Amino acid sequence: MNKRVPVLGKKQVMANFPKRPRDSHKGLFGTVAVIGGTNGMTGAPLLAGRAALKLGAGCVHAGLLADNAPGVDLLQPELMLHSAKAALLLPDVDVLAVGCGLGTSIAAQKLLYEALKRNAALVLDADALNLLARQPDLQDDLRNRKAATVLTPHPGEAAHLLACDTEEIQADRVAAVKNIAQTFHCSVVLKGADSLCATRDGKLFVNKTGNPGMSSAGMGDVLTGMIAAFIAQGMTADHAMLLAVHLHGAAGDALAEQGIVIGMAASDVTEWARWLLNQWINN
Repeated sequence: MNKRVPVLGKKQVMANFPKRPRDSHKGLFGTVAVIGGTNGMTGAPLLAGRAALKLGAGCVHAGLLADNAPGVDLLQPELMLHSAKAALLLPDVDVLAVGCGLGTSIAAQKLLYEALKRNAALVLDADALNLLARQPDLQDDLRNRKAATVLTPHPGEAAHLLACDTEEIQADRVAAVKNIAQTFHCSVVLKGADSLCATRDGKLFVNKTGNPGMSSAGMGDVLTGMIAAFIAQGMTADHAMLLAVHLHGAAGDALAEQGIVIGMAASDVTEWARWLLNQWINN
């Protein structure tokens, strides 16, 4: 790792977190719509939606692509569930989080195409990134967007986006994250040990929170929901990404400090992230 890359810290990432007025209401904290959840993968957008809700978004919708999608999240009934197409057409959505469990079907491609046309901030993860890598026309749509976009690839997805091997990404992660940010005109977090964050204006940061216990399913979905929540509350896409990445890893570290490393679940990270964020606000 290049020693000149600045390391994210709590004071830095919290500097731009908005204060809530006493006469707050849910409309002040934005609306998030999470789009994904093809057959067998409905848990992914639900994890992202729960994270968005618990990290402060005012309203959260989940649009599910699965044929047998549930009508209510029994563990989080505050989430509003719809078909994927219906969620994408909701008015007054501030942030669209697309890709969690989306799949790469024709229907998924159409959803991503429509999302890229919306004048809302975008957080793209998982299969949304794989679809982008395969479709040059979608890449053009992404580059032409005026609203902010955050990409959240792991090394394999980054390799797809840059048409290279994963080994090449890992051999020079700094070059890779810069290349993705410049190529697609986006904010980018290249996930993994010491996640790298490239802002839309060309700044680069490394995150040192997080631990091997976080190597389990759904962690990326939670991060996507967290980024969306912070954008919805008024943070810029860059600042939202930096806070979410640092806090996400710190929540995993808090669990590890409690002796929970093996069997750490993404849902656990959401709970600890909410607790930590409230501690950081009050300190």
